[in-house]
This record gives sequence, C-alpha cells and structure tokens, in this order.
Amino acid sequence: MRVTITKRHCEISEEMKARADKAVEKLGKVANRLQSAEVIFDEDHGAKMVEIVLVLPRGQTKVATAESNDFRTSLDRAAAKVRSQLQKESRKPSHGASGD
Repeated sequence: MRVTITKRHCEISEEMKARADKAVEKLGKVANRLQSAEVIFDEDHGAKMVEIVLVLPRGQTKVATAESNDFRTSLDRAAAKVRSQLQKESRKPSHGASGD
C-alpha cells in the first residue's frame, strides 16, 4: 500500500509523519484491501487541518477532514471519522444475502 504525506503552507515534524503513517496502518486493518492513502496537512490562519483520503477497490474513496489548533488532534479526529465510515460500510448487508 502506498502512503503519501502532503504539506500545504506548513511544516510537519518527522514524529508527525510517523504518527500519520501509523494512523493509516491502523485504518488499513479496518479497510477491506486498502490500495493507497494520502494524508494532507494544511495550515490556514493558524488553524491546523488534516485530510485523509483512502482509495479502496472498485474506485471507492473515503475522505475525512478535521481542523483544530494542532496537527495531532486534527489527525486523530480525521482518522476517527474515516474509521467510522469504514465501519459503517462493513456493517451494510451484502447485496446477495437472503432475508431468511
């Protein structure tokens, strides 16, 4: 799986990059056949924003964005949002299941 980390209008530490990699790794355990991921760090007027984009099979994409006063909190919130999306997806009944 390919993980891309992008910085816009900001600098991030090696520790934060490692934290982003670890967060994506954990999401990969929830996602079914995660193909690639992008974590985007952005700063705008002091607000720290993180966006996580996951690419799944058959062109499916999951995106979550979070904003706070620091990148760590934003990363954790965005990861929680995308994890929630993945868990909802896994709870959906399959199309071929019978109702018996």
